[in-house]
Amino acid sequence: MKKVLIANRGEIAVRIIRACRELNLPTVAVYSTADRAALHVQLADQSICIGPAAATESYLNQSALITAAKLTGADAIHPGYGFLSENAEFARQCQDAGLNFIGPDPAVIELMGEKAAARQTMTAAGMPVTPGSPSEFTTATAGLAAAQKIGFPVMLKASAGGGGKGMRVITQASQFEHEFSLAQNEAVKAFGSKQMYLEKYLAKPRHIEVQILADQAGTVWAVGERDCTIQQHHQKV
Repeated sequence: MKKVLIANRGEIAVRIIRACRELNLPTVAVYSTADRAALHVQLADQSICIGPAAATESYLNQSALITAAKLTGADAIHPGYGFLSENAEFARQCQDAGLNFIGPDPAVIELMGEKAAARQTMTAAGMPVTPGSPSEFTTATAGLAAAQKIGFPVMLKASAGGGGKGMRVITQASQFEHEFSLAQNEAVKAFGSKQMYLEKYLAKPRHIEVQILADQAGTVWAVGERDCTIQQHHQKV
Protein backbone atom coordinates (compact mmCIF):
# COMPACT_ATOMS: atom_id res chain seq x y z
CA MET A 1 0.00 0.00 0.00
CA LYS A 2 1.22 3.49 -0.87
CA LYS A 3 -1.68 5.79 0.08
CA VAL A 4 -4.81 5.17 2.17
CA LEU A 5 -8.18 6.83 1.64
CA ILE A 6 -10.23 6.81 4.85
CA ALA A 7 -13.92 6.20 4.11
CA ASN A 8 -15.11 7.59 7.43
CA ARG A 9 -15.06 10.75 9.53
CA GLY A 10 -14.49 12.19 13.00
CA GLU A 11 -12.61 10.35 15.72
CA ILE A 12 -12.56 7.13 13.70
CA ALA A 13 -10.74 8.83 10.83
CA VAL A 14 -8.35 10.64 13.21
CA ARG A 15 -7.26 7.35 14.77
CA ILE A 16 -6.62 5.82 11.36
CA ILE A 17 -4.60 8.86 10.28
CA ARG A 18 -2.41 8.53 13.38
CA ALA A 19 -1.83 4.82 12.72
CA CYS A 20 -0.95 5.53 9.08
CA ARG A 21 1.56 8.17 10.17
CA GLU A 22 3.34 5.58 12.30
CA LEU A 23 3.60 3.42 9.16
CA ASN A 24 4.68 6.39 6.98
CA LEU A 25 1.58 5.98 4.83
CA PRO A 26 0.07 9.15 3.29
CA THR A 27 -3.66 9.56 3.94
CA VAL A 28 -6.67 11.00 2.13
CA ALA A 29 -9.63 12.30 4.13
CA VAL A 30 -13.10 12.38 2.61
CA TYR A 31 -15.73 14.80 3.85
CA SER A 32 -19.27 15.94 3.25
CA THR A 33 -20.06 19.62 2.80
CA ALA A 34 -21.00 19.73 6.50
CA ASP A 35 -17.59 18.41 7.60
CA ARG A 36 -15.35 20.66 5.55
CA ALA A 37 -13.65 22.09 8.68
CA ALA A 38 -13.52 18.81 10.66
CA LEU A 39 -10.33 17.75 12.43
CA HIS A 40 -9.76 14.65 10.31
CA VAL A 41 -9.81 16.82 7.19
CA GLN A 42 -7.14 19.07 8.66
CA LEU A 43 -4.89 16.21 9.77
CA ALA A 44 -4.85 14.15 6.56
CA ASP A 45 -2.25 14.69 3.84
CA GLN A 46 -5.01 15.23 1.27
CA SER A 47 -8.75 15.74 1.41
CA ILE A 48 -11.61 15.56 -1.03
CA CYS A 49 -15.32 16.37 -0.83
CA ILE A 50 -17.60 13.44 -1.67
CA GLY A 51 -21.05 14.98 -1.41
CA PRO A 52 -23.67 16.85 0.62
CA ALA A 53 -24.29 16.57 4.35
CA ALA A 54 -26.58 13.53 4.29
CA ALA A 55 -24.52 10.38 4.90
CA THR A 56 -26.51 8.49 2.27
CA GLU A 57 -25.20 10.95 -0.32
CA SER A 58 -21.60 11.10 0.91
CA TYR A 59 -20.10 8.58 3.35
CA LEU A 60 -22.41 5.82 2.12
CA ASN A 61 -21.97 6.71 -1.56
CA GLN A 62 -19.86 3.81 -2.77
CA SER A 63 -19.15 5.12 -6.26
CA ALA A 64 -18.14 8.54 -4.89
CA LEU A 65 -15.64 6.94 -2.50
CA ILE A 66 -14.05 4.79 -5.20
CA THR A 67 -13.88 7.76 -7.57
CA ALA A 68 -12.26 9.82 -4.82
CA ALA A 69 -9.61 7.13 -4.33
CA LYS A 70 -8.79 7.13 -8.03
CA LEU A 71 -8.66 10.94 -8.26
CA THR A 72 -6.28 11.22 -5.30
CA GLY A 73 -4.05 8.29 -6.27
CA ALA A 74 -4.96 6.19 -3.22
CA ASP A 75 -4.46 2.46 -3.68
CA ALA A 76 -6.21 1.40 -0.46
CA ILE A 77 -9.46 2.22 1.36
CA HIS A 78 -9.89 1.94 5.10
CA PRO A 79 -13.60 1.97 6.05
CA GLY A 80 -13.07 2.36 9.81
CA TYR A 81 -16.14 1.04 11.60
CA GLY A 82 -19.81 1.75 10.96
CA PHE A 83 -20.86 3.14 7.58
CA LEU A 84 -19.57 0.71 4.89
CA SER A 85 -17.12 -1.28 7.02
CA GLU A 86 -19.37 -4.37 7.02
CA ASN A 87 -20.76 -3.95 3.51
CA ALA A 88 -19.70 -6.89 1.33
CA GLU A 89 -20.72 -5.14 -1.89
CA PHE A 90 -18.44 -2.18 -1.13
CA ALA A 91 -15.52 -4.48 -0.33
CA ARG A 92 -16.13 -6.26 -3.64
CA GLN A 93 -16.32 -2.98 -5.58
CA CYS A 94 -12.98 -1.93 -4.09
CA GLN A 95 -11.39 -5.17 -5.23
CA ASP A 96 -12.91 -4.84 -8.71
CA ALA A 97 -11.47 -1.32 -8.93
CA GLY A 98 -7.98 -2.60 -8.05
CA LEU A 99 -8.05 -1.06 -4.56
CA ASN A 100 -6.98 -2.76 -1.34
CA PHE A 101 -9.95 -2.98 1.03
CA ILE A 102 -8.50 -2.83 4.54
CA GLY A 103 -10.85 -5.32 6.17
CA PRO A 104 -12.29 -8.81 5.71
CA ASP A 105 -12.79 -10.51 2.38
CA PRO A 106 -16.26 -9.90 0.88
CA ALA A 107 -17.17 -13.56 1.38
CA VAL A 108 -16.38 -13.30 5.09
CA ILE A 109 -18.42 -10.10 5.43
CA GLU A 110 -21.38 -11.83 3.78
CA LEU A 111 -21.21 -14.52 6.46
CA MET A 112 -20.73 -12.28 9.48
CA GLY A 113 -21.19 -8.62 8.50
CA GLU A 114 -24.97 -8.52 8.70
CA LYS A 115 -26.39 -9.63 12.04
CA ALA A 116 -29.18 -11.78 10.63
CA ALA A 117 -26.70 -13.60 8.36
CA ALA A 118 -24.34 -14.06 11.31
CA ARG A 119 -27.14 -15.69 13.31
CA GLN A 120 -27.80 -18.11 10.45
CA THR A 121 -24.08 -18.88 10.13
CA MET A 122 -23.75 -19.66 13.83
CA THR A 123 -26.96 -21.72 13.86
CA ALA A 124 -25.71 -23.78 10.91
CA ALA A 125 -22.45 -24.36 12.83
CA GLY A 126 -24.39 -25.75 15.78
CA MET A 127 -23.75 -22.79 18.09
CA PRO A 128 -26.44 -21.68 20.58
CA VAL A 129 -27.96 -18.29 19.80
CA THR A 130 -30.50 -16.02 21.47
CA PRO A 131 -34.07 -16.66 20.18
CA GLY A 132 -34.75 -14.34 17.25
CA SER A 133 -36.43 -13.84 13.90
CA PRO A 134 -35.53 -16.52 11.33
CA SER A 135 -34.75 -13.92 8.68
CA GLU A 136 -34.61 -10.19 7.95
CA PHE A 137 -37.71 -8.10 7.26
CA THR A 138 -38.48 -4.59 6.02
CA THR A 139 -42.07 -4.05 7.21
CA ALA A 140 -43.58 -3.53 10.65
CA THR A 141 -46.21 -6.18 9.90
CA ALA A 142 -43.61 -8.89 9.35
CA GLY A 143 -41.62 -7.72 12.35
CA LEU A 144 -44.62 -7.76 14.67
CA ALA A 145 -45.52 -11.28 13.59
CA ALA A 146 -41.97 -12.42 14.42
CA ALA A 147 -42.03 -10.58 17.75
CA GLN A 148 -45.29 -12.27 18.80
CA LYS A 149 -43.76 -15.68 18.09
CA ILE A 150 -40.61 -14.84 20.09
CA GLY A 151 -42.49 -13.16 22.94
CA PHE A 152 -42.03 -9.65 24.33
CA PRO A 153 -39.82 -7.91 25.28
CA VAL A 154 -37.72 -7.96 22.09
CA MET A 155 -34.77 -6.01 20.76
CA LEU A 156 -35.30 -4.63 17.25
CA LYS A 157 -32.00 -4.19 15.39
CA ALA A 158 -30.69 -2.93 12.06
CA SER A 159 -29.27 -6.00 10.35
CA ALA A 160 -26.54 -4.02 8.57
CA GLY A 161 -25.65 -1.89 11.57
CA GLY A 162 -23.56 -1.48 14.65
CA GLY A 163 -22.69 1.13 17.22
CA GLY A 164 -26.18 1.16 18.69
CA LYS A 165 -27.76 2.63 15.55
CA GLY A 166 -31.22 1.41 14.53
CA MET A 167 -31.92 -0.38 17.83
CA ARG A 168 -35.03 -0.29 20.02
CA VAL A 169 -36.28 -2.30 23.01
CA ILE A 170 -39.99 -3.05 22.51
CA THR A 171 -41.99 -4.34 25.45
CA GLN A 172 -45.47 -4.66 23.96
CA ALA A 173 -47.23 -5.01 20.62
CA SER A 174 -48.83 -1.56 20.76
CA GLN A 175 -45.37 0.08 20.61
CA PHE A 176 -44.13 -1.90 17.65
CA GLU A 177 -45.16 0.15 14.62
CA HIS A 178 -43.93 3.46 16.09
CA GLU A 179 -40.59 2.07 17.31
CA PHE A 180 -40.07 0.16 14.07
CA SER A 181 -40.45 3.35 12.01
CA LEU A 182 -37.93 5.22 14.17
CA ALA A 183 -35.38 2.40 14.14
CA GLN A 184 -35.65 1.73 10.41
CA ASN A 185 -35.28 5.41 9.51
CA GLU A 186 -32.17 5.57 11.68
CA ALA A 187 -30.81 2.43 10.01
CA VAL A 188 -31.32 3.87 6.52
CA LYS A 189 -29.51 7.10 7.46
CA ALA A 190 -26.60 5.29 9.09
CA PHE A 191 -26.16 2.22 6.86
CA GLY A 192 -28.29 2.72 3.75
CA SER A 193 -30.30 -0.44 4.45
CA LYS A 194 -33.94 -1.05 5.48
CA GLN A 195 -33.29 -4.64 6.61
CA MET A 196 -34.21 -5.27 10.26
CA TYR A 197 -34.32 -8.30 12.55
CA LEU A 198 -35.32 -9.22 16.10
CA GLU A 199 -33.85 -10.94 19.12
CA LYS A 200 -35.33 -11.76 22.50
CA TYR A 201 -34.38 -8.89 24.82
CA LEU A 202 -32.10 -9.87 27.70
CA ALA A 203 -32.35 -7.28 30.48
CA LYS A 204 -29.02 -7.77 32.30
CA PRO A 205 -26.63 -9.84 30.19
CA ARG A 206 -22.84 -9.94 30.33
CA HIS A 207 -21.31 -8.90 27.02
CA ILE A 208 -17.97 -10.67 26.58
CA GLU A 209 -16.04 -10.52 23.30
CA VAL A 210 -13.05 -12.50 22.05
CA GLN A 211 -11.00 -10.39 19.65
CA ILE A 212 -9.77 -12.19 16.51
CA LEU A 213 -7.26 -10.95 13.94
CA ALA A 214 -6.38 -12.69 10.68
CA ASP A 215 -4.13 -11.88 7.73
CA GLN A 216 -4.23 -12.75 4.03
CA ALA A 217 -1.79 -15.64 4.56
CA GLY A 218 -4.30 -17.48 6.72
CA THR A 219 -2.67 -16.74 10.08
CA VAL A 220 -5.22 -16.17 12.83
CA TRP A 221 -4.67 -14.76 16.32
CA ALA A 222 -7.03 -14.69 19.30
CA VAL A 223 -5.84 -11.58 21.14
CA GLY A 224 -7.76 -11.95 24.37
CA GLU A 225 -11.15 -11.26 25.85
CA ARG A 226 -12.76 -7.97 26.79
CA ASP A 227 -15.82 -7.18 28.85
CA CYS A 228 -18.11 -4.87 26.86
CA THR A 229 -20.99 -5.00 29.33
CA ILE A 230 -20.82 -1.32 30.33
CA GLN A 231 -22.60 0.54 27.51
CA GLN A 232 -24.28 3.86 26.82
CA HIS A 233 -27.04 4.02 24.19
CA HIS A 234 -26.13 0.44 23.23
CA GLN A 235 -22.54 1.48 22.52
CA LYS A 236 -19.51 0.10 24.35
CA VAL A 237 -17.98 2.57 26.81
